[in-house]
Amino acid sequence: MKGIIVAAGYGTRFLPATKTIAKEMLPLIDKPSIAFIVEEFIQSGITDIIIISSRRKKSMEDYLDREVELEELFKREGAQDKLDKIKPYPANFTFIRQQNMMGTGHALLQVKPWLQGESAVVAYPDDLHMGDIPLAKQLIDLHKQTQCSVMASIHNPPHLERYGVLDIDDDGLHVKGMVEKPPVGQAPSKEVSIGRFLFTADFFEYLEEGWKKHSGGEYYHLYGLERLMEEKTLVYKQIDGERLDTGEPSGFLRALLKYASNFPDLRQIIKEESADL
Repeated sequence: MKGIIVAAGYGTRFLPATKTIAKEMLPLIDKPSIAFIVEEFIQSGITDIIIISSRRKKSMEDYLDREVELEELFKREGAQDKLDKIKPYPANFTFIRQQNMMGTGHALLQVKPWLQGESAVVAYPDDLHMGDIPLAKQLIDLHKQTQCSVMASIHNPPHLERYGVLDIDDDGLHVKGMVEKPPVGQAPSKEVSIGRFLFTADFFEYLEEGWKKHSGGEYYHLYGLERLMEEKTLVYKQIDGERLDTGEPSGFLRALLKYASNFPDLRQIIKEESADL
């Protein structure tokens, strides 16, 4: 099982910061967003991680590499706690650049030759997960039971009509369709898709099939999803834990506060400052 992180976008909602800083490197206190995904993958047993990036994202490569100068400094100081903080992750990283921003389907096709027929968990750094069981492991466990591709969902979020809502088969497990932003009261279920998937090798074959028919413009991964639904090889997993959407400033702030609340000293500051608002 491999892991794929799709991180090639411009991050325009966070301008001007993302003019020079990759959005995936914006920190929640002491840890950039991409690190949460990497750690989730590793905790789920995934140690081969492919990151789809672009020309402006070299800081991600530097972050996941060794920092030799700091290592030597901390060794001389005997600062083991600091050495532990910059220790490289126990994983193999491959970076693939999407040279033209042509949609998520096009981005995922860049990875196909590196998968060599393996399944892969696909994550977008806009969607972070906090909970006892890593989200990637939840998807892997259901894949082992069903041998199907798996999409993560959350149940009945506020403003259901803003999401892609799943149309679930009578067996209560397989996904037979998805309705984007359904009119109020017309949603086929209360399960909505979030940016986390486990795709079998078939999905990438379908993506390639769709690309050959594509007539121009951005190419999204919806074609591959629809083919999985047609073949009845796509199931959903309602996530255990909490999904944090960092794709826009308001969600990023909520995620930052949620993460900061894990630190007693920072939690006290949040309480003090909130009282003054």
